[in-house]
Order: sequence, then structure tokens, then C-alpha cells
Amino acid sequence: MSDFQPDLAEQARLRLGATLAEQREANKQWQAMVRSPRSRGALARYRSVLGPPESATARTLGDVECEALLWPVPLWPDLRFEVLAGPDGAVWNEWLVRAPGARGPVLRSLEDLRPWSATVDEVARAFAPVRPMEGSAPTRWRLAFTVAGRPCVAEFTHGLLQRVDASPETGHED
Repeated sequence: MSDFQPDLAEQARLRLGATLAEQREANKQWQAMVRSPRSRGALARYRSVLGPPESATARTLGDVECEALLWPVPLWPDLRFEVLAGPDGAVWNEWLVRAPGARGPVLRSLEDLRPWSATVDEVARAFAPVRPMEGSAPTRWRLAFTVAGRPCVAEFTHGLLQRVDASPETGHED
């Protein structure tokens, strides 16, 4: 997330009480675990790093069954890290979502779309209809939509809003 919001990422690191060296070491260990030839599956990695999930619920997506696992996020108590896993344990999706029962932001205008304030689902519901777009990395998503007649593209990392481009060149068609 520091690619989009370095100041917010720095503030978050400080709030968590982590040094820059600790942050780099944690990232190094995670990258080594992800790229290891002896690596466990993604779901096993999450369980080993995050512990047991706060909840695990069966979910139906179309005609396919999966399991939605939620972990608390110390930095954002009203968010959860959600992993959707297929029947074989393969991870289909992983991102931040609003915690059950937590109130999300009121999104009515471009001014309401502040970095780290909303999830993909919240922006999609508030500004429907939206058009999903490919992100620049596996953990990134984009949504195209219109606000007050202005075409916009919102960019997300791990499901959390990073920035909104409200220029007319976004390629969004109504």
C-alpha cells in the first residue's frame, strides 16, 4: 500500500510500533515463504502467519461453494482480512472487507472517497453500476464508475481504496 500512500503507510507502521528494520524483515520473511519451493498452500500460509480465523463461513458464489475465512486486522479494527477458499483449499481471493456489524463510510461524492476509507464492495454498492477492471498486480483491483456525470476509476490494494482518478480519459462508458 505504500506504493500509493507512503505517508499513510509510514503512519501505520508507527502506530503498530514497528521499526523500519522490523517491517523490512517481516516482508523478507513473507516473500521467502511465498516463493519457497517447499511452500505450503496459500491457505496454510495464512493460518500459520495469522493463526486460526475469527470465523469461517460457507458461502455460495453462483453455483460454486467456497469458505470465507475472516481474520481481525489490528491496524483497522472495523476491517477483516477475508480469504475465499475453494473446496480443495485453493485460495480464490484475499482482501480486506468491512467487519460484520461495523458501519462503513457514507459514500455519496468524490470527496467521500479518501484513501484507506472504503473497500471494493462499499465503492461498488455506493456508485453502481461499476465496471471491474484489471489491476496492475494480483493484489490490486480497479473499478470504473460515474459520479455526478464524471467518469472515475478507483484503485484498490488488498481491497482497500488507494486513490480515485476522476479525469475524463478513464475510458468508462455509461
